[in-house]
Amino acid sequence: MAKLYVVGIGPGDAAHMTAAARAALDASDVLCGYEAYLELVRPLYPGKETFSTPMKQEIDRCRRALELARSGKTVALLCSGDAGVYGMASPVLELLPEYGNVAVEIVAGVTAALSGAAALGAPLGHDFCVISLSDLLTPWEVIEKRLRCAAEGDFAIALYNPSSHKRADYLLRACDVLLETRSGETLCGVVRNIAREGQEARILTLAELRDTRVDMFTTVFIGSSTTKNIGGYLVTPRGYQT
Repeated sequence: MAKLYVVGIGPGDAAHMTAAARAALDASDVLCGYEAYLELVRPLYPGKETFSTPMKQEIDRCRRALELARSGKTVALLCSGDAGVYGMASPVLELLPEYGNVAVEIVAGVTAALSGAAALGAPLGHDFCVISLSDLLTPWEVIEKRLRCAAEGDFAIALYNPSSHKRADYLLRACDVLLETRSGETLCGVVRNIAREGQEARILTLAELRDTRVDMFTTVFIGSSTTKNIGGYLVTPRGYQT
């Protein structure tokens, strides 16, 4: 049967790619993905056929991957981080009924919430939420509601897509929502270029985060009321000590 792997390649560095992801890429005839993701794996597979589409053409990319698989090729559709976390797993499975003879396998990867948290210490050591600040597919009013609910529930929070050229003030706006119920002294962290050359990680307060400029290569972490700075590590205790 025709085969399509939807592969989470992690943060991009080969050392952080799972063995299952490497096996899926090894087995594939064609690698599909956003060009930036293909560039990350191209040195590992210089002879592989590739297909890419720009941002905002994700459905076209998924359809092409399914079409290539239906034609008899084994295909890997690449996603950064994990394929099921803001990745292509869900749109591929939504389209799959149109491509009846294609078998799809979702290959998990290390999402930025996990790899970024590791760079800081253990900020997600207890219950946490992951929220994207991109309003391309989700209205800002819904994002605000989710931020308020997470803040009121005292969850640690990982923020994806915190800023862009068109959304330069979205992190500031998110911090203002969180500051409605959280102290400005709440510990936070930012990690840029996770597991890639030039990785940067730092700890700061929520009040300081509000005035911090970040970009799309950054993942932001908001601590809960129990989050601490322990010797330079951002830690949300699980509660074993009590």
